[in-house]
Amino acid sequence: MFKNSLLIIALAMTIGVSIWGMVDTRGLSEFAAEWVRLTLRSRGWFVMLAVSALLISSLILAFSRYGRIKLGQDDEKPEFSTMSWMTMMFAAGMGVGLLFYGAAEPISHYLFLVQQGPQNPKMANQAQFITLFNWGLHAWAIYGITALVIAYFGFRKDAPQLISGPVRWTFGDHPLALGTGWLVDLLAIYAIAIGLAGSLALGVFQVQDGVASLFNLDAAGMRLTLTIFVVLCAAYIVPLTVDLSKGMAVLSNTALAIAVGLMIYLLILGPTSFLMNGIVESIGDYFFNALPAGFATFTFFDETVKVWFESWSLNYMVWWLAWSPFVGVFIARISRGRTIREFILGVLFAPTIFSIF
Repeated sequence: MFKNSLLIIALAMTIGVSIWGMVDTRGLSEFAAEWVRLTLRSRGWFVMLAVSALLISSLILAFSRYGRIKLGQDDEKPEFSTMSWMTMMFAAGMGVGLLFYGAAEPISHYLFLVQQGPQNPKMANQAQFITLFNWGLHAWAIYGITALVIAYFGFRKDAPQLISGPVRWTFGDHPLALGTGWLVDLLAIYAIAIGLAGSLALGVFQVQDGVASLFNLDAAGMRLTLTIFVVLCAAYIVPLTVDLSKGMAVLSNTALAIAVGLMIYLLILGPTSFLMNGIVESIGDYFFNALPAGFATFTFFDETVKVWFESWSLNYMVWWLAWSPFVGVFIARISRGRTIREFILGVLFAPTIFSIF
């Protein structure tokens, strides 16, 4: 361990941020908020251009002659069933966030749109579309391309299944390639650590709010927060101590079964016709407008709209990019034996359609 300079430096950087957050929470928060604001404002065009390019490249690659190439040897079969593959992929990529924001986000967008002008029914459609855009094809294109590159070089070229694997395989032991690969892995580890911390924190507070509301535990405060934190950490760690097919696969299948059960319950016992009308309309709106929306930067709108765009859609795209090293490595790991076409279409469309529902 102590000979691994990459790990030591990554740990030092992560621990440094953790200590800063505990000692000067407000200072770290203000520093991060300011740099995020500056980055989103000055590089928003680049982020939207990049994610749109990834989506278009994915679609071109899927339907090209290269789509027949297998991620592995030509005679290999997929390691996991299609259902387990999709549930693990979805659980790693989105998870608990969609259950919360699937309800909260369209309402938030609708209320914002109402404040911008006279209320009309189209605002509800726009709010739905914005939500689907933030969670749909562009997000999964980011994950998919990252995972595809790692899987291709890892399973067909025997390169290390690391973010730096393609660089190392392509350029060999050239000092510039080794240095670039080392830096890429360092930033990937750092981004994964910070990203997972943020995701875990969001999960803790979401579960806490639900538990407090159901059982009237608002006064529990930090004790409830720490209890949920420990339980969630245990839930994450235990499946990782056993084989992937017995741990993460079973956990992901169970989680998705619960989510589907909740969805079907609401669909049948709720206003079924109204919900199905909304789903069908959302599918048409989204797939017809998704690609053009990927190039929207709201250049000529007022400051209120720009801040809203940066706080939601642009922030989401940066979040998916930051998460792509972690999710990409995992999706690559579970995708051996699938063709590039099957991989891209599965990664892009299965989670997006499920998210729409």
